Amino acid sequence: MALASSVMVPYMAYLRVYEPLAAFPEPERSHWARYAKRADTPTAQDEQRRALADLLPVPPVPVPVHESADAFIAVVDDVVCVCPWRTRLRGWQALEGLEELLPAAVLDAALPPVVRRQAVTDYEQWRERNPDARPWIRVATWHVPVRWFVLFDDAEREFTKGDAGHLLRYRTPMVQARRRVARGLRTLRDSLEEGPLIDGLVDVGRWLEEFHPRSLVELDYGGLVHAVPEGQLAEDRSAAEVAEGLAALRDGDGERAGAAYEKLSERWRAVRERQFSS
Repeated sequence: MALASSVMVPYMAYLRVYEPLAAFPEPERSHWARYAKRADTPTAQDEQRRALADLLPVPPVPVPVHESADAFIAVVDDVVCVCPWRTRLRGWQALEGLEELLPAAVLDAALPPVVRRQAVTDYEQWRERNPDARPWIRVATWHVPVRWFVLFDDAEREFTKGDAGHLLRYRTPMVQARRRVARGLRTLRDSLEEGPLIDGLVDVGRWLEEFHPRSLVELDYGGLVHAVPEGQLAEDRSAAEVAEGLAALRDGDGERAGAAYEKLSERWRAVRERQFSS
């Protein structure tokens, strides 16, 4: 979660990896095994509320003092899979991009320079002790990156309505996600020049390689369900449109690929514009 920016930009989507217990060394494996048996494991909303609470003190606490011992749990074919929050690591990483997202005056008012400098120092010292650390969760604010949809098939889409709100997500086995990334990269490189779309998909592919091959990959629209009208949310088939665009590129049909991309872009452009009117 982009902890440091969540108070300014509340609507976020998440790309998560759930690893089987066997992927974790002891004693962490035993911790997660016990944790998974709890009846009250926290939700994504709980995680965000805790992050916002850290920003209320003066001065604010942009990165937790201690790493979270919480996680999201999924059971796949009777196998317990775990997605650790790692809020401390993700908080540091979120701080790195804030200067590009916010005007200097706004950033300094929310997180004074002295607070940010101390966070940078703490992160550098922590990285020296933990050079191989990586997050299980990636976050995007006010949109879902096009490259994330490459990992999923429209048939894996889940849209439900509940008392606590709507849910829109995709879930797929790691082997499928990696296969789709590889195929998507071949298509893009055969059809387009190197650029942000290819670079972004390469980055996602490298991240996926860090995890156990029997992991589960999840794209969760998260808070974006509140930024999209219900009718549009129910009709959102972004993964299908990305697949259509890639198929058109493989067929050499640039016009069809362009139409699919334009439809996708229009949808997310409308969502992003809501951040300036909210």
